[in-house]
Amino acid sequence: MADTASKNATGNFYEDFEIGQRIVHATPRTVTEGDIALYTGLYGSRFAATSAETYARDLGYPRMPVDALLAFHLVFGKSVPDISLNAVANLGYAGGRFGVPLYPGDTVSTTSEVIGLKPNSSGKNGNVYVRSIGVNQDGETVVEYVRWVMVNRRAATDEIGEAQIPDLPGAVAAEHLVVPVDRLSYDDRMVELSGSPYLWGDYEVGEKIDHVDGMTIEESDHMLATRLYQNTAKVHFNQFAQKDSRIGRRLVYGGHIISLARALSFNGLANAFTIAAINAGSHCNPTFAGDTIHAWSEVLERIQMPGRDDVGALRLRTVATKDLPCGEFPYTATEGEKAGKYLPNVVLDLDYTVLMPR
Repeated sequence: MADTASKNATGNFYEDFEIGQRIVHATPRTVTEGDIALYTGLYGSRFAATSAETYARDLGYPRMPVDALLAFHLVFGKSVPDISLNAVANLGYAGGRFGVPLYPGDTVSTTSEVIGLKPNSSGKNGNVYVRSIGVNQDGETVVEYVRWVMVNRRAATDEIGEAQIPDLPGAVAAEHLVVPVDRLSYDDRMVELSGSPYLWGDYEVGEKIDHVDGMTIEESDHMLATRLYQNTAKVHFNQFAQKDSRIGRRLVYGGHIISLARALSFNGLANAFTIAAINAGSHCNPTFAGDTIHAWSEVLERIQMPGRDDVGALRLRTVATKDLPCGEFPYTATEGEKAGKYLPNVVLDLDYTVLMPR
């Protein structure tokens, strides 16, 4: 009888990765109308372009696209079994750029390249840096990004090894941002339907927007989301594996917080009809079921799109907190040994770029 144990996939551990390694991730994913309905049910996103077929067509899309973050999560989820099945936590992002829109019926596939390794001094784990690219059935890029994740070693070691940390890309430049429609159509009727009169020219650099509302995470919410994206990381869905860990509970997938913060940002940024880039981001503290998420945003930059007078870009910094309404609170410590470090209620610090009619 064949040895069936060899057929079991246990995922890669830190020592299994090497610089330049290219991984083709299994299980392409065809997007359906059901995925959109589930995504709306999970986050309550109200952006008109991804809620109404008629609005999307009037805006300039051939039909209603999938929310950019749903596309991101589906691409991300494909990479988990190979990159972060044995992760401690996903740590951050850089250089994320969205390409062609994803529509129901499209199929996404993901590949990743290992671009950096940083062993941690404990000898128990290390940070793995990868560049992942998701493409549709025609080979067109849907989204590409760099992320880094802390991955357990198969066994602790005293031979730590050398760090090879990549130069992380900065903010995505205007000329590399993709506007998903050839010409944006916008009129007074669409202002009413979008839910806000504020367009690109109404925002100022340095302006801070409290998104006011809060949303409590239920255990069923983040578990459904994790399965929707086919994200198999043990820290999110396997309580039996987590009960003996230092934390002892399932962590909420960090992307779940990004989508909650984006949905909350509708209150103040309703005309930000899509995300064009994820410039940088950190999951600052863990989130668990029962936590209530709030968010606020700061306008970092108002970007003129080359050759376009119909659309502009806003570079935003969105900070999400748990169990702490935002208002005007500091998100990092200002005194003592912890000065400059994130306060424990801060769970996300995201630098990203949205597109908005002019």
